[in-house]
Amino acid sequence: MQTLRASKCGLSTAQLPSSILDVIESLTKAGYEAYIVGGGVRDSMLGLKPKDFDAVTNATPSQVKEVFGRRCRIIGRRFELAHVYSGRELIEVATFRAPPKKAVTSAAGMILRDNNWGSIEQDFARRDFSINAMYYQPHKGIVLDFCHAVDDIKQKTLRLLGDPLVRFEEDPVRMLRTLRFAAKLNFSIAPEILQVFKPELARLLGDVSPHRLYDESQKLFTMGHLERVLDMLIEFGVWKQLFADIPAQLTPFIRRAAKNTDQRIQMGKTINPAFFYAVMLWEPFLQRCAFYQGRGLPPTESRAQAGLDVLKRQATRTIIPRFAETFIREVWEMQSRLLNPKPQQIEALSGHARFRAGFDFMLLREKSGDDTTQGMAAWWENYQNLSIDEKEKAISAYNRQRAKSRRKNTATVDAEQDKTNSTQVEPLVKELERPRRNRKSRDAQTRKRSSDHSHSSQFESSTVATDPKAIDMDHPILRRKRVQRDLSHVIFGPTQ
Repeated sequence: MQTLRASKCGLSTAQLPSSILDVIESLTKAGYEAYIVGGGVRDSMLGLKPKDFDAVTNATPSQVKEVFGRRCRIIGRRFELAHVYSGRELIEVATFRAPPKKAVTSAAGMILRDNNWGSIEQDFARRDFSINAMYYQPHKGIVLDFCHAVDDIKQKTLRLLGDPLVRFEEDPVRMLRTLRFAAKLNFSIAPEILQVFKPELARLLGDVSPHRLYDESQKLFTMGHLERVLDMLIEFGVWKQLFADIPAQLTPFIRRAAKNTDQRIQMGKTINPAFFYAVMLWEPFLQRCAFYQGRGLPPTESRAQAGLDVLKRQATRTIIPRFAETFIREVWEMQSRLLNPKPQQIEALSGHARFRAGFDFMLLREKSGDDTTQGMAAWWENYQNLSIDEKEKAISAYNRQRAKSRRKNTATVDAEQDKTNSTQVEPLVKELERPRRNRKSRDAQTRKRSSDHSHSSQFESSTVATDPKAIDMDHPILRRKRVQRDLSHVIFGPTQ
């Protein structure tokens, strides 16, 4: 072990928030040892802005609660911790761990319970990476380095403490942490880790709780180097352990979404980790929609059922919380609404709670080369920058274009139907061809009909002469002209 001066490591109390200083000071005044440990120390030495600070002490969780009272809450069963609230900040306080007297592990070697308290030397041996095993005491201005971690930071090397295979078997999540630190810090992975970190070893992640894997996936999505770590997930065989039905390849849509996420984080903008899950699961969702529409379900029901199926399938790897699932399904549903909105609903749709997320999703699709958006992402992008009068004009122009497209589609359908009807189709029953008659036969038939008519007239006249009750041809009823009725005013069938 070597004791280093904090100033030589680039550390000072001016870099620390008041919350962590308050926790360290309160534990020290209560007579306990207390240090800042983990990523807070590491990132401060690298000149990065730490996401949070963790504390470690020789006080047990119950003793920590006695010091802070209602400000403290004890959590965890497998790994018991104390959460201390200092103002709005939350500080995680862990107790020095010792090797278990009786190992409680799974069949694969994963530690199931780890609540054996020990000394700081024993706690160091239990930590995973050397760069996370430096203990900083801000009030004394010293850093305790047990494994020359300072040298690893200078050489930008990621090294595990102990046998890498054993450490991965103890906690398979360390494989995800290895890739996350390597991508975030741009560190090289030590050769002894690369020798054992194979796709076969990544299968141990199947023994980890899906809830915990979801938490780790969120850290991957929000660290600001998502585009870099995605390739590493595929290379080391971790991809299939995190995503159920997503092929191990990065589509242009996924790459652009990852790049956009990293840019937003670097600009200090907020992100929703569930948004990237919506991107990752988009292709399986479309495939499932096509499946249900092929079975005759309406589009709305197909999308609803497909969303349930895809998220339920993903839950076998990472269990997405209910509120995140609702967000993902709403983003998917917004795609159809933004693609073909009704003119009278455009203004209300732009004020929808999920409009911004749905629009960003469609814009990423369009910029990645997805032609199914039909240019509507660019239309919505332009619409948001217009004044009220300009928006009304844009809606009117959209309505005219929409009607024109509808008429064009109708004309196309009618033309296809006419073409289909004009196609010669062989009848099921062939009619017998009638012999064609020549002009002489037609004239003979006409003369025959005229002679028959004259005979019938003579017969009628003779009948009138012989039958006194017969009606004469000059009778008014026979001489009355027949009036053609206008059938347009005639009502056929039952009336109300």
